[in-house]
Amino acid sequence: MTWPIATAELFPIFSYLYELLESTGLPQPWLAIVVYTFLAVVMFGVLALLALFLVWWERKIAGHIQQRFGPMRHGWHGWYQTIMDAVKLLQKEDVRVATRDKPVFFWAPVICFVAAFLAYVTIPFGEGLIVADLNIGILYVMAVTTFTVISLLMAGWGSNNKYALLGGMRSAAQVVSYEVPMVASILVVVLFVGSLSMVDIVQAQAGGIWNWYAFRLPFGPIAFCTYIIAATAEANRTPFDIPEAEQELVAGFNVEYSGMKFAMFFLAEFVNAFTVSAIAVILFFGGWHGALLPSWMWFLGKTFMIVLLLMLFRWTYPRLRVDQLMEFSWKFLVPVTFVNIIIAAWFKYAGWYW
Repeated sequence: MTWPIATAELFPIFSYLYELLESTGLPQPWLAIVVYTFLAVVMFGVLALLALFLVWWERKIAGHIQQRFGPMRHGWHGWYQTIMDAVKLLQKEDVRVATRDKPVFFWAPVICFVAAFLAYVTIPFGEGLIVADLNIGILYVMAVTTFTVISLLMAGWGSNNKYALLGGMRSAAQVVSYEVPMVASILVVVLFVGSLSMVDIVQAQAGGIWNWYAFRLPFGPIAFCTYIIAATAEANRTPFDIPEAEQELVAGFNVEYSGMKFAMFFLAEFVNAFTVSAIAVILFFGGWHGALLPSWMWFLGKTFMIVLLLMLFRWTYPRLRVDQLMEFSWKFLVPVTFVNIIIAAWFKYAGWYW
């Protein structure tokens, strides 16, 4: 049997499905298509529920930081208020501007969500819980998530609105600027692991907390801090949410979107926040490694802690001006990350690491 995703031992439920379909005499290419489709549907459901949970969680955190309760009335601590908000968005009228660029306007939210969704092909949720262990895993994630900026530009241009276009252009400048220090921070870990595979990076940190790259390397804390700052900007989170500066742009690139199209942008933002947090855990905090609990619980627990950090950023710091945002990247983050990676390469070449 040629297993199209991974070994049967790692995916017993998909192995069972594959063998069940194989017994029907279905051709090999169709078997792979059916199994991958099933896996994509499962992942979509998981990410949709995850995004709903993160919306509810952020509302609660915002409420407590501002000395109030947040959602309380519908369900335990308002747990199904977010579900009803999602249903409301699904039922809302899709208002479309008459002067819009129709294909560009339509495909922008689709590309935004698909880019956020595709990143999970190579993210390991636990030991063996990965769709495909690509040997260029971290490079793949960086590549597909870059499509987000294309979707924001499309949304701004397709809306035929000067405020939306300005928001899209600012988002492009922001993402391009902060991708440089983010990638440089990631390269510090890749340099010592010697592999771009997400699984290899996690396996290199086995053996206890002292082997996690956030603590194992003298450059680890610097790389993590620069990564999390750049990732916050990449995920369009406060204090770097310039593309959605409501005071200046009337909601920015998504000002002309409503209903489900707006929900897709909103969903992608929270999925991206979880994505950058998951990558931080994989790179710096040992991925799924931990004692006693199942590997997937360790991974999710660590990831939610990073997500909590991003949420605390949002409700603590004020939004930067656009000139401050760009200066901070090019005049501070880029030099720091480049100096860090040069010193790390020097240590690697000299053999002064453990």
